[in-house]
Amino acid sequence: MPTNTNAPQLILASQSPRRSYLLKRAGLTFSVIPSRFDEDSVQLADPADYVKTLAEAKADEVARQHPDSWVIGADTIVTIDGAILGKPGSPVEARQMLERLSNQTHFVYTGYAIVCKNKPACIGDAIRTEVLFKDLTTEEIDWYIQTGEPFDKAGAYAIQGMGTFLVRRINGSYTNVVGLPVCEVIEALLKMGVVKMNAAKAKGRTL
Repeated sequence: MPTNTNAPQLILASQSPRRSYLLKRAGLTFSVIPSRFDEDSVQLADPADYVKTLAEAKADEVARQHPDSWVIGADTIVTIDGAILGKPGSPVEARQMLERLSNQTHFVYTGYAIVCKNKPACIGDAIRTEVLFKDLTTEEIDWYIQTGEPFDKAGAYAIQGMGTFLVRRINGSYTNVVGLPVCEVIEALLKMGVVKMNAAKAKGRTL
């Protein structure tokens, strides 16, 4: 399993409990310091470029306050037919999003960036996953909205939560849809020497 080296602290610049959960499951030790970067200051553009720009800006904002640390920033969006679906602000918006995604293929983009100001170092990318929804009935949409789960999720659903029943098929990274492409992030951390594989700690671990 990957473990942090004795070098600078690792920070997640996001308050997302889903991203924290994914990194903890990967065996990493880190602090959480949410970025206060104003997302509205970045103009919408190509989805991949947009999430990469936001991820880098979030990581950079926290890294400037902690220049010796390695900071992970991330941003996730849902797109369908060229339109970006953010987080619904009301049951009406959630319904509109779910009706639009019903029986359709959409794309989830997550950009990530890993920044250390005192190296200086920055690496990042944007990962895309294709997601196909089942044909949703009015009753299914009504039930899912009343759970409250859609309201802090891009695209109004959580694939790792009760919203798992909405998804018929995915093509690409599952964790990317949850909010962080763990495979690519761990690869980048290993490449940069921020973490290393510790066979001794991994031995005997029960999965």
